[in-house]
Amino acid sequence: MIPGGGQPNMQQLLQQAQKMQQDLAKAQEELARTEVEGQAGGGLVRATVTGSGELRALKIDPKAVDPEDTETLADLVVAAVQAANENAQTLQQQKLGPLAQGLGGGGIPGLPF
Repeated sequence: MIPGGGQPNMQQLLQQAQKMQQDLAKAQEELARTEVEGQAGGGLVRATVTGSGELRALKIDPKAVDPEDTETLADLVVAAVQAANENAQTLQQQKLGPLAQGLGGGGIPGLPF
């Protein structure tokens, strides 16, 4: 007969939870250091964000600058930042997804996946 009526060992569960918390913190630190890029207009506008979504750089090719049409440039900037953020979300899922699966596939409340 298993001690505790077949219930999991509480100490073991606490150790697993602590390890997952440490792994999550490490993954979040890695995301904050990793940079991904998004582009628009065939590369005329490039945005660089961290894996956690912080905008770090914005590069605009001079060919994209038309003083008579600033709306198109603004649209390209928005599209490049959105593309970079989508890449950051994909990176987050790659880094944090396995941690959520470690919780039985139920996910971690408050995380975006």
